[in-house]
Amino acid sequence: MVKTIRQETIHAGGIDIGIYTTDFKNEYISLTDIARYRSIDPRITIHNWLRGRDVIEFLGLWETLHNPEFKRIDFDTFKKNAGANAFVFSIKDWTDKIGAIGLLTKSGRYGGGIYAHIDIAFEFASWISPEFKLYIIKDYQRLKSDENSRLSLGWNLNREIAKLNYRIHTDAIKENLIPPDLTPEQISYKYASEADLLNVALFGKTAKQWRDENPGKEGNIRDEAELKQLLVLANMESYNAILIEQGKLMSERLILLRDLAIRQMRTLASVSTASLPLLPQGDTT
Repeated sequence: MVKTIRQETIHAGGIDIGIYTTDFKNEYISLTDIARYRSIDPRITIHNWLRGRDVIEFLGLWETLHNPEFKRIDFDTFKKNAGANAFVFSIKDWTDKIGAIGLLTKSGRYGGGIYAHIDIAFEFASWISPEFKLYIIKDYQRLKSDENSRLSLGWNLNREIAKLNYRIHTDAIKENLIPPDLTPEQISYKYASEADLLNVALFGKTAKQWRDENPGKEGNIRDEAELKQLLVLANMESYNAILIEQGKLMSERLILLRDLAIRQMRTLASVSTASLPLLPQGDTT
């Protein structure tokens, strides 16, 4: 499988600092860029920092907390030599022989250098300059805030669309499927059945089946849905309302809704939602 690589840049104290990730969860910041704040030769600065025994202990503790594949016994041997005049920290040995993941090197004319997980990078920045570290944290937080705003806007927008279509959907059920003189419990059951019809058509399972498979998760199957699934769900609710008005049986509607879900998911799979224009931000009332 080809990894999706994302590279970003933050700006702190007049220095451009690269950020790199392949899983969109663990982000690595360029130590090479941070070191340029104080040094003409960043590599020497970085390796001087990595020679310190307290730094080695910090790196070992970080790996112990975050990396189940970290080789603790080999690390203890590695740590004994730290701080000695002849000690030279090798990132290749650190990753290959000890199984560490907190540091890595990237090749390339642009964006190449030594990178560290953000926890480690901030520690290095403190060693370079506490003031500079604050500038880095401030712009990194700005970057994450911008990303979260884009993601939140898209997700919440489509949740609201789904809610509006759900109202149309339930009105159609009330007008066309619910016979007179039903008890509130029966009415509730009818709504739940229609909701699960859509769940089965789109997700292949009912809400209860999803809860049984995910006992540790909060929320429901739709809270875990992807943005593209929510878009399709909104269309399915409107389409199901039309099918109900046409008098289609539930078994017929399930087949038609499943066909719609498949066709629309295939179409959306070829479209990048990141390219869609954002709505202007501002207060809503």
